[in-house]
Amino acid sequence: MSPARRRAVLLTLTVTIATYVLTITVANVTLPQLQGSFAATQDQITWIVTSNLLATAVATPLSGWLNGRFGRRRVMLWAAGIFTLASTACGLASGLAELVVYRAIQGAAGAPLLPISQAIVLQIYPRSEHGRVFVLWSIGITLGSIIAPVLGGYASEDYGWRWVFLMVVPLAAACVVAIWAYIDEAGEAGSSPPFDWYGFAFLAIAVSALQIMLDRGERLDWFGSTEIVLEAVIAASAFYLFVVHALTSKRPFLDPRLLLDRNYTVGVALGFVFGMLYFTTLVLQPTMLQGLRDYPESVIGILQASRGVGLLAGSVVVLAFLRKLDPRLSILLGFLTQGLAGFAMARFDVNMTTWGVAWTTMLQGFGIGLIWSPITVVTFATLAPRHLAEAASVFHLLRNIGSSVHIAISASLVVRSGRASYAEIVEVLNPFNEHLKFGSVMGGWDAGTPEGLAALSAEIGRQASMIGYINAYYAYAALAVLVLPLVFLAKRPQAAG
Repeated sequence: MSPARRRAVLLTLTVTIATYVLTITVANVTLPQLQGSFAATQDQITWIVTSNLLATAVATPLSGWLNGRFGRRRVMLWAAGIFTLASTACGLASGLAELVVYRAIQGAAGAPLLPISQAIVLQIYPRSEHGRVFVLWSIGITLGSIIAPVLGGYASEDYGWRWVFLMVVPLAAACVVAIWAYIDEAGEAGSSPPFDWYGFAFLAIAVSALQIMLDRGERLDWFGSTEIVLEAVIAASAFYLFVVHALTSKRPFLDPRLLLDRNYTVGVALGFVFGMLYFTTLVLQPTMLQGLRDYPESVIGILQASRGVGLLAGSVVVLAFLRKLDPRLSILLGFLTQGLAGFAMARFDVNMTTWGVAWTTMLQGFGIGLIWSPITVVTFATLAPRHLAEAASVFHLLRNIGSSVHIAISASLVVRSGRASYAEIVEVLNPFNEHLKFGSVMGGWDAGTPEGLAALSAEIGRQASMIGYINAYYAYAALAVLVLPLVFLAKRPQAAG
């Protein structure tokens, strides 16, 4: 192996590890513990997640400008160093307000790493090798997604919530050293135009208002709440101002001319839908398993890790057939596989088995593995290298927004359809229903005592909640199928292999 090739491999390994370690945490699994430790309400405790997502969404579009202004090495070093310190502070936080602030710093520091890492990989390898390299890159990240949920579940269950953050610190510190050793400037520093403060401010306000609206909408009854209406108006107004400014400014914060590239536009749209599907099951599954089946956190972590096994298998399949396979076909098969997984999950009931959850989760991960690398190849296939950092930041911004939108929709669907189902079921439980007088109809349930009614109400609540999750999985499957025609609007890359 030549020295240049060896350096490229080391650089790829560095950005792969940095991308995973510095942008992924498993804080969600420990939210119940955090709520008890800080005596917080459900509305208060969710700010631990919201603050991180909000800071990530706001900081992601800055990636392209930061890369051009300061250089990739300097940006990644600062990001990794700040992330390491913020993770340490999260583990040592003494109050909820502190933890929310540190989580926001974590999100802002980790935000530039994924788009800049992706741009680095695109730049150091010729287009003919992009497909294979991105498969290997995704496999490295996937291995982490298998290990992290398991470690996070056991750490929070056996040692407490602080270790969910502290266990990341040694790996993050190692990433700082690797970035220092293997990433160079490659001539980007100083190549960025003057910073467009107006464009950034409009976009930051729009994304922030949208993120808060989506996160708090269901708890505040959506547009029945003055706060949600105000946030929606702010988000729409700021986005309108951002679009107008981008179309009329000589040097906008994000160049709208990128959307003139057909493959990039289609890829961004597919990435938005991919983001909608990517995180939804990760959010729905823990509450479903814990609330309806009383699964411990360690088992939930193992089941979520099974998605990583499927993702790894999908990536290996893409790697094996990459030279012969049209990447658009792989994307098509990936979305179709996710649709099948969604329909299979919609067949769950309250007596779902661990194996049933595991194999459907693996199937969903397999679909993700078929999509992730090919969608990257298709999206950036026809862009000039100088636009890659900025284009990658827009791609990941919209992917993150897609995740937030669909998580909010799915959570709302679970809650609202669950309530409607509960109301429908309890209609038949009244003193005038003659069928309830027969023991064979009631089974072991007793509607004649307060205790019996309470137990019966709890069971009806479980069944109604399960119907809510089933409806959310049906919506997930329908979205994966509806996006299929969009795939063939993209041109086949000339050098997909």
